[in-house]
Amino acid sequence: MILKKLPYLLAGALMLSIGSLSAQQDHVNVDWDPQRNKEGIVPFSARVISPEVHDDHTVTFRLQGNNKVQEVTVSGSMFVGPEANKRVPLVKGDDGVWSATIGPLVPDIYLYWFQIDGVNMADPNNTYAGQAAMPAFSMLWVHGDGPAFYDAKEVPHGAITQHFYHSSVTDAERYMLVYTPPGYDPAKKYPVLYLMGGSGDLPETWTMHGQANFIMDNLMAEGKVVPMLIVIPNNQIVHRSHPRHTELSFPLMEREYKEAIIPFVEANYNVIQDRHARAIAGLSMGGRHTQYIGLRNLDLFGSIGIFSAALGVDETPILRDPDFNSKVDYLFMGAGTYETNPRARHQVLHDELVEMGVDHEYLVGSRGAHDLITWRFLLDHFLQKLWRDPAITVE
Repeated sequence: MILKKLPYLLAGALMLSIGSLSAQQDHVNVDWDPQRNKEGIVPFSARVISPEVHDDHTVTFRLQGNNKVQEVTVSGSMFVGPEANKRVPLVKGDDGVWSATIGPLVPDIYLYWFQIDGVNMADPNNTYAGQAAMPAFSMLWVHGDGPAFYDAKEVPHGAITQHFYHSSVTDAERYMLVYTPPGYDPAKKYPVLYLMGGSGDLPETWTMHGQANFIMDNLMAEGKVVPMLIVIPNNQIVHRSHPRHTELSFPLMEREYKEAIIPFVEANYNVIQDRHARAIAGLSMGGRHTQYIGLRNLDLFGSIGIFSAALGVDETPILRDPDFNSKVDYLFMGAGTYETNPRARHQVLHDELVEMGVDHEYLVGSRGAHDLITWRFLLDHFLQKLWRDPAITVE
């Protein structure tokens, strides 16, 4: 009898052993600390461990270069405020490995690049990389004592669906991402947040780096938000380097919403087809798209969120309407601590709105500048405020 049980005991011990292992960048689980080095194992197909995040929140970057490399530096969103645009040199060791240790850093998700003899590139040993409508970059996860508000936690999770559709605006195939909340019931009607990225972003920016789905999952589990769909369209509708980008993209993106995006969503999902149950928001360029589209179409959108962006009052003259406050359910503006000063466009617009008596919420915060540290913070706040007014009926 003991011999018969032995294989099961060995299997159980093996499972316990496997369950306790967590290597550097192993991609086995959706980890909140994927670059904490617990076993000293070099990531698959890499030559060295980089980045290595230590428990004191310092970070070591490494690069195995050839004899022709003369200079290596690292820069990224971990350097803000007085350190903005800082480049830290890596030093070549006797083993030919270039390395540098920085920090300690405040726990967060950062983006960074190496500069090798003046050429920007992603860390070739980091398996957490991102790209959008711009060259690839690397991601740095500095862990705290537990999952943050934007990390995957042991809670019910929503789903992200990628939809391809034909756009009559570009006369070509385009795509969007749609987040449906945990427990999504197709028989129930939901409000919708249309959420956009900035210059060079694609819809995946909000999920791969912005963690929008996990932010929403966690808020849902805490009972802090109204269940909703989050639609993330691609607001790259004109080449970002086109000399007439601003002139062309704003009216084209407005048409894309009216002719393609909203009709597609409302034909494929059971959503509340009412302005009071539609919100639009975006960061940076997407924030300006939001202000332009949202304020020109108050018959479509009741709530508007502008992150780290602003157009002038003359560009959205509806703001001068004496009845404006009665036409908007919730107008939100927000920005990062290290991108705000008296001349910043969002600060100027906020000051003008205050002077004109336009109802709005204005929030400056986070440890970030014009980056996803700020935009995760703002999204978390904005989601909790949507459709909380008892006068706004959702089904």
